[in-house]
Amino acid sequence: MELEHQNAYLLLGTNLGDRADNLRNAIALISNEVGDVFAASGVYETAAWGKTDQPNFLNQAIGVQTHLQPLTLLSTLLGIEQQMGRVRLERWGERLIDIDIIFYADLIFSNNDLHVPHPEMHRRRFVLEPLNEIAKDFIHPVLKEKVSSILFNLTDKLTVEKI
Repeated sequence: MELEHQNAYLLLGTNLGDRADNLRNAIALISNEVGDVFAASGVYETAAWGKTDQPNFLNQAIGVQTHLQPLTLLSTLLGIEQQMGRVRLERWGERLIDIDIIFYADLIFSNNDLHVPHPEMHRRRFVLEPLNEIAKDFIHPVLKEKVSSILFNLTDKLTVEKI
């Protein structure tokens, strides 16, 4: 029996190698292994956040329709990161690819491995700018606010520019 499909919103980030190619490759792998990519934001160049002494990131938000349950989705995305050559050396460090689950339908879920919605997304311009492009009316299941409203009220001043 096939599980019901759910819409999930993901954020892709890369600051090593051919960054645009990394985003394209990640989307192709997600499309093959996770489900139908039904929306993709433009690409945004973002100053590094958290650990600032590294190259700028390219970020892109995508919407994907998936039958994978949240923990299986996480495992699959981590596998894609590894397949693309990601090595985790330090928190917020440089990376070929980073794929974060921002929303999984209207699910509120938390355990040691996964927190949905992403617990810091509402504080980060580099998440909200691209996400607003494809899901401005999506209502954050915890904050009960639209993505567009969260972005409008955001105090984060990080430089995020659509390219």
